[in-house]
Amino acid sequence: MTDDRVRRRLEDLARFVDEAAYVVSKGRDAYLAATPEGALLRHAGERILIKIATVAEKLPEDFRAHHPTIDWAGLMRLNRLTARLDDRGSEDLTWRALSVRVPGLPSALGRQIA
Repeated sequence: MTDDRVRRRLEDLARFVDEAAYVVSKGRDAYLAATPEGALLRHAGERILIKIATVAEKLPEDFRAHHPTIDWAGLMRLNRLTARLDDRGSEDLTWRALSVRVPGLPSALGRQIA
């Protein structure tokens, strides 16, 4: 994969991190609320996690190897997490991924993601 393609993937990842921050800024109660707004936040959060997993899968193995502090396998499994969103426990897991795991990506990647 060319450096340009990696750069574009990292730009995508930065945008998805920002989107996750927006969802998280609405708060956990709003995210988990049994309301149309809560459902919209959960759907947005699920989609963001799917997009992050897709980027993680598309980054070359040598790039991932140069960033061993990132749980790449875990990021790539986010697709499976969103597939089992049939109970409150799964919603709590997606909230945790959005509010804890995703915000740590920029610092783990250093200057490569803004």
